[in-house]
Amino acid sequence: MGCLGNIVWIVFGGLISAVMWLLCGLLCCVTVVGIPFGLQCFKIAGLVLAPFGRDVQVGEFGAGGLIGNVIWLIVLGWELALSHLVFAALFCVTIVGIPFGLQHIKLAKLALLPFGARIY
Repeated sequence: MGCLGNIVWIVFGGLISAVMWLLCGLLCCVTVVGIPFGLQCFKIAGLVLAPFGRDVQVGEFGAGGLIGNVIWLIVLGWELALSHLVFAALFCVTIVGIPFGLQHIKLAKLALLPFGARIY
């Protein structure tokens, strides 16, 4: 299911989303202060490109990760997580869309607290 799910995901918007995350990461990396946020955008872009067969573990961050997550959450994290939750609700309306809705829930988790999160 992982390979087929990733192919369908990429064809129906995953590639465009990953490219947008990459562009946002490059834009964040223009300034020295934005480099940590750009790196998190690159991490999210990698998961957005192929989310099936991968999992996210959130919550292993230190003091720097806490500060980064608070800034991320205030600036744009909650909006991104909310948009992924809305997409998850829309996909979960149909039986065929449930696997894609579950992937959006995984992306919402990562979009909420990216610093210190592990993707495996």
